[in-house]
Amino acid sequence: MRLFFARRTEPPPIVDRLSSDVDVLAAVAAGRTEALRLLHERHAPWLRARLARRCADPDLVDDAIQDTFVAVWRGASRFDPGAGEVAAWIWTIGVRRLISLLRVRRVPVVELDSDDAITASAEDLVLLSVEHTDVGGAIARLSPELRAVIEATVLDGLTTKEAARLLGIPEGTVKTRAMRARTRLRELLT
Repeated sequence: MRLFFARRTEPPPIVDRLSSDVDVLAAVAAGRTEALRLLHERHAPWLRARLARRCADPDLVDDAIQDTFVAVWRGASRFDPGAGEVAAWIWTIGVRRLISLLRVRRVPVVELDSDDAITASAEDLVLLSVEHTDVGGAIARLSPELRAVIEATVLDGLTTKEAARLLGIPEGTVKTRAMRARTRLRELLT
């Protein structure tokens, strides 16, 4: 495991509202709680908005945000400033925490009478169509570069700009790879 901020020879910078995210994260890695507070103030609002688009349960979103910043506190020294932006790193942690919470969440079983009409939601209809096609297998057969763009833009719902930051590539490359991925998926599914 490589440690990036742990090897700093100079003390972490004093941070304030004008400090860069990288400097703030370096101070977090040094154990400065005020830096974590500043990072939370900067990133929790947009993270909450983005996660709320993926989960309607505000308590679950709050839990994911809390877990995210605990992970940031514990893992700040492993952040590689050359690998991308701090916001993309936080987003990756946040969406993974939300997915983990959704996986372990217990959904209560509701008994339905035979008279109760069940209408399939739009999501259920899409999932049914996916079950009867090999979309998952087709995505798995994409090259890693194309698959990463599809996962970021389609599955995670990121914009082209956000996906570019997350993947560390230019926006134009994201658009090109997304177009190539859609073309390849059409070929694989027909």
